[in-house]
Amino acid sequence: MSAISSPPRTIRIGSRSSQLALVQTHWVQAQLQKAYPDRTFEVHTMATQGDKILDVALAKIGDKGLFTKELEVGMLQQEIDFAVHSLKDLPTNLPDSLVLGVVTERENPADAVIFHEKYHDFQIDALPPGAVVGTSSLRRLAQLRHHFPHLTFKDIRGNLITRLAKLDSGEFDAIILAVAGLQRLGMRSRIGQILTPEISLHAVGQGALGIECRGDDLEVLALLKVIEHAPTRDRTLAERAFLRELEGGCQVPIGVNSVIEGENLTLTGIVASVDGQKVVNGRVTGLVAEPEKVGIELAQLLRQQGAKEILDTIFEAVQRG
Repeated sequence: MSAISSPPRTIRIGSRSSQLALVQTHWVQAQLQKAYPDRTFEVHTMATQGDKILDVALAKIGDKGLFTKELEVGMLQQEIDFAVHSLKDLPTNLPDSLVLGVVTERENPADAVIFHEKYHDFQIDALPPGAVVGTSSLRRLAQLRHHFPHLTFKDIRGNLITRLAKLDSGEFDAIILAVAGLQRLGMRSRIGQILTPEISLHAVGQGALGIECRGDDLEVLALLKVIEHAPTRDRTLAERAFLRELEGGCQVPIGVNSVIEGENLTLTGIVASVDGQKVVNGRVTGLVAEPEKVGIELAQLLRQQGAKEILDTIFEAVQRG
């Protein structure tokens, strides 16, 4: 009598409960289901601290796992098997026993300007003095203040849909969002302007999804390889090494841009004071095969130019509240 084989293990996917997070997670689920039709992939949602606290600026809450901690606890307690994150939200130092399993192909990582209808034909440099621009990101704030000191910047919280509603109600004249999130939600038409790297270097990991899982779960790690995108992985490993080496978190004014050409990877980075007055930037090219080395080298270069002093001042200000 032949032995009856047990069915394949059901894989439980963790996700934040926001609309954008679920679109991203369901995309991952669909890709895995297509690759492994005999498997079952279930989505489990959780609300993170960053989803619950909506009346305080992100920089004042702190960024240690703001949008990831609850999902990480779920993995450590075996409630879920892996979590889908916007890679820009995933801290560069992960809890013991958890790893960045794979990185998916990146959408456009740039920042976008969405204008109130009364400015629908404008570009950001043509907005009148005092026009109110909403952003929750110190990185965007610092760079835009540097280039457009005539504008007024105001913190904006909530998910993407909530922010667009605040814009449309007239609370803001323009808001800054990631191109990738708008594209994933089918809202490409809302974009009034895509900011070039010369104006706004994007966040580390922006536009890519990072899949976090238990490091000893070899079955899940093997399954995930089917959605890995090597060029995006290498670019974002360089970016994350740069951020980690500067000891910066998600909510600091650090921006990047990365390009792969042949065997070379070029990483551009910026560190700016929140008022936009002090800016240090630089660029390093190295081998694609050694992405983290490129990131570390760029961090060391900017540190020599005064990046640490800028970041220390910001941290002190945030701690003072």
